Amino acid sequence: MDVLSDLLHRARARHTRVHQLIQRPPWSMAFAEPPALTVVAALDGPACVRLVERPSAGPVALASGDIALVRGSAGRYVLADGPGTAPQVLIRDGVKQVLDAGAVSERSLGPRTYGDGLPGATTLLHGAYGFRGAAGEHLLGLLPPLAVVPGRAGSTAALRLLAAETARQEPGQEAVLNRLLDLVLVLALRAWCTRPDAELPSWPAALGVPAVGEAIRLLHAEPARRWTVAELAARVGRSRTAFAAQFTRTVGEPPLAHLTAWRMVLAADLLRDTEATVAAVARQVGYRDAFAFSTAFKRARGLTPSDWRARHGS
Repeated sequence: MDVLSDLLHRARARHTRVHQLIQRPPWSMAFAEPPALTVVAALDGPACVRLVERPSAGPVALASGDIALVRGSAGRYVLADGPGTAPQVLIRDGVKQVLDAGAVSERSLGPRTYGDGLPGATTLLHGAYGFRGAAGEHLLGLLPPLAVVPGRAGSTAALRLLAAETARQEPGQEAVLNRLLDLVLVLALRAWCTRPDAELPSWPAALGVPAVGEAIRLLHAEPARRWTVAELAARVGRSRTAFAAQFTRTVGEPPLAHLTAWRMVLAADLLRDTEATVAAVARQVGYRDAFAFSTAFKRARGLTPSDWRARHGS
C-alpha cells in the first residue's frame, strides 16, 4: 500500500453524507459546525467559498471542475454564487434553516439533492468526512484551512459520474457514492500534496523525488525496523552523506526524525484504540526500551503514554 493510501486507511476516513446542491443565483449557504473535512466540487455555474472566521483570506472563486477542501478547524464557512450575496440558509446538524427577513424556519435536509434545479442554477457536490485519531490529525495537517484544487481531466470525469449517481435512486447507490466520493477525495489530496509549490510539511511532494520518495515508503512500510541512515541510503542506492542531505533538504527534516514522527502517530492511535501495554506498543513502533519510548512520546505529544491513553482512549 502506498503512503497516502495507508494514511487514509489509518485515518479511517469515512464520509457522513453526500449532497448535490442545485441553487439559482442569487444564493448563499452558511455551514455551521463543519465536520473534520468538507469536499466541495463545482460542476456548473458561479460559486465561491469563504471562511467566516478568517475574513482576511477573502472569498475564493470556484471554476467548473474545481475541488475545495475545507478543514473543520477553520470554523464556519459560506458557499455562495458570489462574494456579495448574504447567507440565506444556515445548515446545522443536517437541518436547513431558512433565513427570511429576520425570521427562521427549519426544514429537514433532503437525503442527497435539494434546490430548484432551474436553468442557470449552480450545481455543486458537497461531501462531509470524519477522521479518527492521530493519523487523521496527521492527514489534515497536510492541508491549509482552505485548499482549492483546479479541475483536471481525471477528476472532472469522476465528478460527473458522482453527480449522475447522486441524482439517482437505485439499489446499492450508497455503496457507489461512498466509493466515488473516496475517489474524488484521493484525487484532490494527491493533486494538492504533490503540487510544485507545496509548502511544509512537504513529504507528500517528496514522494515523487527519486531516492527520497523510496526512503519515505520504506520508513512508512516498516516503522518498527531499526533503521539507520546508512541502511536507508544503501537501499535507495545513494551514499549516506548525499542521501541524508537530499532527504533533509526535500522533506524539511532528517530521515530518522521523520521516522520518529511517524512512529509517534502510530503509537498514539495504538494507545487510543487497543489495550496493548505501553511496552507492547513501544515494540510495535520500533522501541525495545519502554522508557526510551515514553520519553520520545512525551516529547512529541506532551503527555506520557499512560496519560495519553487515560485522556484519549476509547
